[in-house]
Amino acid sequence: MLNITCSKHKKASHYAFIDFLRGFALLLMFIYHFCFDLNYFQFIQTNFYTNLGWIYFRIIIVSLFLWLVGVSLWLATHKGINLPRYLKRLAMLLAAAIIVSISSYITFPASYIFFGILHFILLASIIGLLFIRFYYINLTLGLILIFIGTFVSHQSFNHDALQWFGLMTHKPITEDYVPFIPWFGVVLLGIFSSQFIFKHQHLKFFSQWQEKNRLQQTLCCMGRHSLLIYLVHQPLFMGILFIFSLMFA
Repeated sequence: MLNITCSKHKKASHYAFIDFLRGFALLLMFIYHFCFDLNYFQFIQTNFYTNLGWIYFRIIIVSLFLWLVGVSLWLATHKGINLPRYLKRLAMLLAAAIIVSISSYITFPASYIFFGILHFILLASIIGLLFIRFYYINLTLGLILIFIGTFVSHQSFNHDALQWFGLMTHKPITEDYVPFIPWFGVVLLGIFSSQFIFKHQHLKFFSQWQEKNRLQQTLCCMGRHSLLIYLVHQPLFMGILFIFSLMFA
């Protein structure tokens, strides 16, 4: 059973290298979204839905983010759950997911985001608690879910109420889609990775790593404020490019 505490003094272990990796994932996301916005304002022309390069680039970005979700979830909860801190994080994720859905509906009403990466992280942060105490089960089930989500589909999951789950025969019309399967498998691999690296202390590098230059410090800072940065970066990009589109129309 998980140990749940309401103590305000019990905090999750902190590893700067995890912040660095999260910041690096944000940097990759900036590149993807900025190019997407350039295409939206017709500064460049490419198809992000069919171009394999952009498709695989997105897969890499999402995989890194969600692997880190599993890593961070285990670090934050394996010694017990700080309930106020955990519930606060869930509330922030819920609010952010609602903001993304509303703003995307205003911008892209025909393809608004109904189950994007924030919606997924919210759900995975809850269900993932059930797997904190498992070890090789997480590795095995994670690989199975990724395999099923990649190679298995059925028309029953095309129903609107089931599209969040995955296994559809086609991608729904939405600007960001992160279905539960296969992506929860990546979260489980992240939980397993945390257990392997930290619990068994095979790699002390993670706990001893420190940022040594300005770039590393910047990425670590970004990683520590990833949710806020995620929410503001797209409106900022869109606003800047909208101004440029008016200037060079």
